[in-house]
Amino acid sequence: MGNPRGFIEVPRKESGNRPINERIDDYGEVEQTLNEADRVLQASRCMDCGIPFCHWACPVGSKIPEWQDAVYKGEWKLASDILHSTNSFPEFTGRICPNPCEKSCVLAIHKEAVTIRENECSVVEKAFAEGYVQPRVPQVRTGKKVAVIGGGPAGLSAADLLNQMGHKVTVFEKDEAVGGLLRFGIPDFKLNKKVIDRRIEIFEQEGIEFKYNTYVGFDIKGAQILKDFDAVVLAIGAMKPRDLPVEGRELKGVHFAMEFLTQQNRVNRGNKLNGIERIDAKGKNVLVIGGGDTGSDCVGTSNRQKAKSVTQIEILPKPPEERAAGNPWPYWPTVLKTSTSHEEGCERMWSVSTKRFIGAGGKLKQVELVEVEWTKDENGAWKMNEKAGSEKIIDVDLVFLSMGFVHCMHEGLVEELGVDLDQRGNLKVGANYQTSIDKVFAAGDAHNGASLVVTAIQKGREAADNVNKFLMEK
Repeated sequence: MGNPRGFIEVPRKESGNRPINERIDDYGEVEQTLNEADRVLQASRCMDCGIPFCHWACPVGSKIPEWQDAVYKGEWKLASDILHSTNSFPEFTGRICPNPCEKSCVLAIHKEAVTIRENECSVVEKAFAEGYVQPRVPQVRTGKKVAVIGGGPAGLSAADLLNQMGHKVTVFEKDEAVGGLLRFGIPDFKLNKKVIDRRIEIFEQEGIEFKYNTYVGFDIKGAQILKDFDAVVLAIGAMKPRDLPVEGRELKGVHFAMEFLTQQNRVNRGNKLNGIERIDAKGKNVLVIGGGDTGSDCVGTSNRQKAKSVTQIEILPKPPEERAAGNPWPYWPTVLKTSTSHEEGCERMWSVSTKRFIGAGGKLKQVELVEVEWTKDENGAWKMNEKAGSEKIIDVDLVFLSMGFVHCMHEGLVEELGVDLDQRGNLKVGANYQTSIDKVFAAGDAHNGASLVVTAIQKGREAADNVNKFLMEK
């Protein structure tokens, strides 16, 4: 620890965001950056605690005190090396991770946590700028071939480690570019997609092969993959969205959130929609159903498309401003979160349920909502009841269903291979990440359920370790 009084002498300073009136006219990244001198000072605030709860809370086990100290000392390459030792993509997590590490920072007790996420992003950007990040081409190959199905964070993480272990890795991606929801789900104003392209170029130089527009289970059968490869990693995500089966669901104007977000991201890429009707919020009343990050992304995208109004509803009660008594540090704080998208303009409502969609001529015109109350039954389980007389009808032109994902897609590859599923519909794996099919493993949301990008990265790493053991024992 370079400065034992850093956390006392230096106040927390965040990078801040671009002005609202500027950023809502484009899809450039919202967050700004601090200069190098300020970043070094922020790193000096890390106390190198006897028990680093930040490390405990981080899914990839980032050695946070170590690389913070390196930043403070100006040893940027060392900081980058430490970061990359547990995470293949600190440039992703440094931008979009909800930073559970900061929530568990000892200084978070007094709401002055170290700016860990922003420091991480600065380290990796410095590393790229200075040329510290270079292709690492394996010098020895094992002769084993591994197919990774899915190019999201879990698949890419697994592919990176397996390639460095000397195996020949081929990533099969159903879309025109890899990244999964990093590329097509998360808006550009949160993650510039050039950041993904930069890393993929390095992976290609390191020997990883990418096959795009190849939907395994449809364009190529799983049986052929099993025949051609020594091991297979299913990193297909949890892409089955949770639906809302109420009256009027079929009306034109009701969409899953990912239909909206992926379309806008493709438009930003310069892709043609090829006959697919454009989902355009311009001049329309938009309702986002679901209060999570994906819903927030719909809010931000609607604002940039110049929606007339944007409303977001959540069926759960409004979270408290501060930690509740039963939600102590260092656990994840269940508190009210206001994103940059919310700041740009959005009416938010909690404890509200959707009763029906109302339309005319097949088009959505209104939505009936009702307030709900949450109570506990005699067993302590939460139950929801509608409040009598609280129904109301609002004018709506577009609805985005943003209520999360239930499990991986079963159609195609999963059904063809006959992989066992758990009770939630995810791929069932053992302690070694192997599925019920010989030499077929699973990584990320496909078996873990929809979760954080940083968790998917770690699950990919753990799966890669187990695949390597399997191959080497063979």
